[in-house]
Amino acid sequence: MAPNKLQKFSEMENISFVFQYPYAVLQEKGFPLKGKWRENFFHNDNPIVLELGCGKGEYTVGLAQRFKDKNFIGVDIKGARMWSGATEARDRGMRNVAFLRTHIEMIDSFFAADEVDEIWITFPDPQMKKVRKRLTSTRFLELYRKILKPGGVIHLKTDSPFLYTYTRLLVEKNAGTLPLLKQTDNLYANPEGVDDILDIKTHYERQWLERGLTIKYISFRLLADGTLDELDAEIERDTYRSYSRGQVQCPDQCAPAVTFHDTK
Repeated sequence: MAPNKLQKFSEMENISFVFQYPYAVLQEKGFPLKGKWRENFFHNDNPIVLELGCGKGEYTVGLAQRFKDKNFIGVDIKGARMWSGATEARDRGMRNVAFLRTHIEMIDSFFAADEVDEIWITFPDPQMKKVRKRLTSTRFLELYRKILKPGGVIHLKTDSPFLYTYTRLLVEKNAGTLPLLKQTDNLYANPEGVDDILDIKTHYERQWLERGLTIKYISFRLLADGTLDELDAEIERDTYRSYSRGQVQCPDQCAPAVTFHDTK
């Protein structure tokens, strides 16, 4: 029988690389590893890679297994989900992994300027109604700028046509500040061409693939200078829901329609 939530929280309190800082403690004392993750925790000079909204932590652990010369930190507020990746990393004796339980909006309380080299965003809620909550919106990109080294890379992997289209158009609009590296609206159309780094499949990704959905991927750099202009466009919303949100609808695999507002 799998542990319940209280058991999971209790077990994680005894895992040395899981950090759960109450807001009150953070406000009073700050986070002691901010700016010192390499020196005082990982004890190396390797790049730091974050997985934001890491869920069960499959990508964090999968990447850490493949790239021993990098340090990986999974970030999520849902501790019960994080337990899976944390206990796997513990049982494997992995030394280049950590997990941080916090709201992503508070990420700059835990990392100093230029401390992070890459950011992965894997299968987040597309937040179709609230642009400020989208993890690739200009609001969050400005937040990432506070901790990401100049020109650091941001990866988005998603099942959502809406979020992929939104992010692709945002990158196009801000091409001078967000240089595009790679994009595809069907990652596994040619399995032989998929990089090993992209072939890690999370719990949710396997669900989407089983339902016949395509996986989208886009990566780009975030330059330190230059303005970021929010996208002013209407994008067709996704026509399906995850299993936990009620009745499953048939996904429309056609490219989402895009209508731009007249800003004149």
